Amino acid sequence: MADKLEALRSLMASHSPPLHAFVVPSEDYHQSEYVSDRDKRRRFISGFTGSAGLALITTNEALLWTDGRYFLQAEKELSDQWRLMRMGEDPAVEIWMADNLPEDAAIGIDPWCVSIDTAHRWERALEKKQQKLVSTSNNLVDQIWKDRPEAMVNPVNVQPLEFAGRTVSEKLQDLRRKLMQEKAHSIIVSALDEVAWLLNVRGNDVSYCPVAHAFAVITSESAFFYVDQRKVSPEVFAYLTENKIEVRDYDAVSADVELLATNQLASSLSFNAAEDKIGQMGKECKFIWMDPRSCCYALYSKLKTDQVLLQQSPLALAKALKNPAEMEGLKKAHMRDGAAVVQFLVWLDKQMQELYGASGYSFEAETKKKEPLEAQKMTEVTVSDKLEGFRASKEHFRGLSFPTISSVGPNAAIIHYGPDPQTCAEMNPDQIYLFDSGAQYQDGTTDITRTVHFGQPSAHEKTCYTGVLKGHIALGNARFPNGTNGHALDILARVPLWKYGLDYRHGTGHGIGSYLNVHEGPHLISFRPQAQNVPLQAAMTVTDEPGYYEDGNFGIRLENVLIVNEANIKFNFGDRGYLEFEHITWAPYQHKLIDLKLLTPEEINWVNIYHSKCREILSPYMNETEMAWLRKATESIDMA
Repeated sequence: MADKLEALRSLMASHSPPLHAFVVPSEDYHQSEYVSDRDKRRRFISGFTGSAGLALITTNEALLWTDGRYFLQAEKELSDQWRLMRMGEDPAVEIWMADNLPEDAAIGIDPWCVSIDTAHRWERALEKKQQKLVSTSNNLVDQIWKDRPEAMVNPVNVQPLEFAGRTVSEKLQDLRRKLMQEKAHSIIVSALDEVAWLLNVRGNDVSYCPVAHAFAVITSESAFFYVDQRKVSPEVFAYLTENKIEVRDYDAVSADVELLATNQLASSLSFNAAEDKIGQMGKECKFIWMDPRSCCYALYSKLKTDQVLLQQSPLALAKALKNPAEMEGLKKAHMRDGAAVVQFLVWLDKQMQELYGASGYSFEAETKKKEPLEAQKMTEVTVSDKLEGFRASKEHFRGLSFPTISSVGPNAAIIHYGPDPQTCAEMNPDQIYLFDSGAQYQDGTTDITRTVHFGQPSAHEKTCYTGVLKGHIALGNARFPNGTNGHALDILARVPLWKYGLDYRHGTGHGIGSYLNVHEGPHLISFRPQAQNVPLQAAMTVTDEPGYYEDGNFGIRLENVLIVNEANIKFNFGDRGYLEFEHITWAPYQHKLIDLKLLTPEEINWVNIYHSKCREILSPYMNETEMAWLRKATESIDMA
């Protein structure tokens, strides 16, 4: 690690001008959350493997910023060459740079890996000491990364209309109306899931996310798809051409944005603007729309500031509002996924009893201490692989939607723990087991978390689990007026935990894609300020996932995916209309971890109804043994 830092500092010193610091973010050219192996520059330079974070290398220091989900993980993975900076507790990176770097300092960035928003925020913070951002022509990390993985050439695929629900021409027409409303003649689409959703295509360039590395530029008259053309088969090329979408090389986007600035970007595939009012009115518009959070600073820098409309992409909300076909697909995908999770729990319960003499998932009994043979021992990784196998047997399975968090005991306290085959823990009947996992099916994306115990949970563990369950129920049962955002709702999941002095450092809910990214905006349920930006609307999806994590001991999280629906209400104060949630995730909560004395009759009734639905919905997928287990795991709780 020291050699990497020394090599990078040597490049910083020889750069013109010499750089006092160099920033290495987690993101790729599209500001993606999950990136391909060749784009994991921050991981390469720091050794930190979490999905979120930022590295700053100065002439004599190396610092790594990450959020509360990764504090414990970063402490374990960072060498003594690095200092961990805790987001929300330590100064933000731009504040630290402004306060700790010398006047007139030059801070190097790869402008392709930094968003417009981020660059502007940093520039404002650096102004007071005349410090400046310096865009490097090549990424300095790439120059020292000798064994950097090659770019993958994976095919682009068409998402069938039966799953997409709307044609490309319909989506383009809607988008052009939005452009016209905002006096924009074009938009640069950078977010990979927005490109995929808009053009009804999918790819395999990023693990867990069915997207292709691509940009799109849509004008009032034309549409361009920038992608490695080796990924486009003749059939897909014909599909795109039929929809008046011109395929151009991925690297051509830079030059084409310059042409766009001078209204010289044209295509032979343009639709007949003379027959379309949108096309005609587009000629009167003057702006180029760029989403400041997903578009990179490199492309923005090619335009004059008065040409650019910096505003959230209209595709973010359009994609979040699921059409009927997408909604139906999501529901069916979650049914199959719930069946896979229950089949996994049936198998795991049996294994824990046979190998460890554990008391089972759904009933109380004395644990019989038993030491399995070495060849029989189960680990966090082997059971995670088994869960993936159950999912892989289901219709339309295309892979996992994120790396499975399979965690025992103290590892479960690491919020985004990733088990390693060489160092992972063995399953232990005397410790909590948490698994957070999901899958990509062609008709929908899933995400579920369950926490279980195969021995005798302590009273403290049961109190904590029940507090999380109460918060999970409180949010899922919420009714709220139109216009309510996720920042206002976040507290509902925390109040039951606060009663015991407990809390958690992550948000409570995120949107979820339709065979796309497992984390989807623009809405979310969180204490973070950005959760105030977008109200929840009917036809959105969002997760409900409160938790509690006790460092060194255990972690608890419960997660379901919810659909936002219009509520059938008796009154309608202010004529605003009201919304409510519908659960579409199906897997039981563990009875033995619930302290029933802490649940209200209403909460017990909710659990009973939910478990009844689990039996009804999952029974077609279960064999006799699995169904017997499910009936036991979902037995009605006596409210007497």
